[in-house]
Amino acid sequence: MRIALLAPLALSLALAACATTPADPTASLQDPDVTRTVAENGDVIEQYRVNGQLKVVKVTPSRGPVYYLMDQDGDGKPDDEGPVSPVWWKLFEWN
Repeated sequence: MRIALLAPLALSLALAACATTPADPTASLQDPDVTRTVAENGDVIEQYRVNGQLKVVKVTPSRGPVYYLMDQDGDGKPDDEGPVSPVWWKLFEWN
């Protein structure tokens, strides 16, 4: 009985989390300088800088979904929390 009550709550919390994550963190940047690099394995790496400071790194793998590394604390480097930087994936998109 409890599981039946918790399932809708868990689903609504998961959807709310998806709605609050920025779909494209590069869209809010004003007049960024973009540096685009293609790695040997076919991955495309785009660095978005504003006033010379790194804000977002967008990685488009040759296979797999696009993901973002962001600087949210303003130090000019992608944030590090532990041994791995937090990565943001765009899971859903509504038009």
